[in-house]
Amino acid sequence: MKAFLLTRYGKNEKLQLTETPKPAPQADEVLIEVHTAGVNQLDSKIRDGEFKLILPYKPPFTLGHDVAGVVRAVGAGVSKFNVGDEVYARPADFRIGTFAEFIAVREADVARKPRNLTMAEAGSLPLVGLTAWQALVERANLQKGQKVFIQAGSGGVGTFAIQLAKHLGAYVATTTSAANADLVRSLGADLVIDYKTQDFETVLSGYDVVLNSQDTKTLVKSLRILKPGGIAVSISGPPTGEFARAFGLPWYVRLATTLISFGIRRQAKKLGVRYTFLFMKANGQQLSEVTKLVEAGIIKPVVDKTFPFAQTNEALAYVESGRAKGKVVIVK
Repeated sequence: MKAFLLTRYGKNEKLQLTETPKPAPQADEVLIEVHTAGVNQLDSKIRDGEFKLILPYKPPFTLGHDVAGVVRAVGAGVSKFNVGDEVYARPADFRIGTFAEFIAVREADVARKPRNLTMAEAGSLPLVGLTAWQALVERANLQKGQKVFIQAGSGGVGTFAIQLAKHLGAYVATTTSAANADLVRSLGADLVIDYKTQDFETVLSGYDVVLNSQDTKTLVKSLRILKPGGIAVSISGPPTGEFARAFGLPWYVRLATTLISFGIRRQAKKLGVRYTFLFMKANGQQLSEVTKLVEAGIIKPVVDKTFPFAQTNEALAYVESGRAKGKVVIVK
């Protein structure tokens, strides 16, 4: 089969289109023929080497964290899926590789594709959907009537998180450019802040939850808009020792992450708020919950642009440019 391989880490490295063996599904896996693959900032960050400490992939390997496609083979222990089923998934860490023609994914990480979506739309959802779910439902326990600040509302995670937060009954504030203000309002944002002309810290106060996806400076400001007891869930760091322990990382990584996050944790404690780092996990059951919301018309995917499989490097470059509204998807 054809796959795009990363042969060495580096910011300007191009993925190499290569012939590789088609994977054979293990007992707990399904073999998916890739129809579409979402492209995420995580892919470029892994390529650049930013996550080598916590995700020590050894080149050559295939990137890609989103897939929608058709089951072509099942392992001996698989009971939920059959050959021919249309599915989607976020493969587990160390099992990624959707920038390819086929991928074997654990049954536990797979869900049935929403019936009302195209393959391109479905391929855009797993990573951002699970990220928003795990941040707002699992970590923040967002409740009806609470106030949540979702940064970068027109991005991949932001467009999904706004819709999920509104479904949960929250009041949603977000940042975006003036050009994307109508988009985020259409998704349910109650308050839209133009990050180019406004400082969100002067506009917001007394918030229950922040979903942080930006740099440390923005995170520090975000802590200050929370009310006492509020929580900031960051998907962009800094990672914590608690995360490293839960992730099963070595002692020296636990120590490093504890030191890296010391300043933020101290600031949060001083303000009487909580800080937590989220590195989302594959979860087919949660993705099935996402499917229900999509089929009910509560969540609608936002796809900015699609690229043919041969232009995978161009798709990655477009995501890195920061211009995408919603998601970018590779279509086979």
